[in-house]
Amino acid sequence: MISLIVNGRPVRVDAAPDKPLLWVLREELGLLGPKYGCGVAQCGACRVLLDGQSVPSCVTPLAEAAGAAVVTVEGLGGPEDGLSALQQAWIDEQVPQCGFCQPGFLIAATALLARTPRPTDAEIDAFIDNVCRCGTYPRIRRAIHRAAAAPGQG
Repeated sequence: MISLIVNGRPVRVDAAPDKPLLWVLREELGLLGPKYGCGVAQCGACRVLLDGQSVPSCVTPLAEAAGAAVVTVEGLGGPEDGLSALQQAWIDEQVPQCGFCQPGFLIAATALLARTPRPTDAEIDAFIDNVCRCGTYPRIRRAIHRAAAAPGQG
């Protein structure tokens, strides 16, 4: 059994230590926000926060998450807190087109804003290497800037 904290809730998982965290989240815990895109850490659709760092869960073994705090897109906002400023900005800027990659972008953007509260376009482009086949990059940048300027941010 491997223990970790997922979206603020302690969980114990009976799975092989080398099983990718993505499949533990989806198959064992029913969290479908992180998506399988490429399986080789290149697209970003599977990104989660692992102790605050944006990581590709498709290549992160469960053992690496043992005792750690994992946050998926489902854990960014909650019934008590409502949407995060970033999630609201995503809606306000109408970022998603097909939406498949958006959970990974939200996770990456959350990590970026925690590290760089007022990022420039160049910093956004350098930090977030996720892939969006629909090409919503300009809207993603606008949403990140909107969230950074929201009251109580940065």
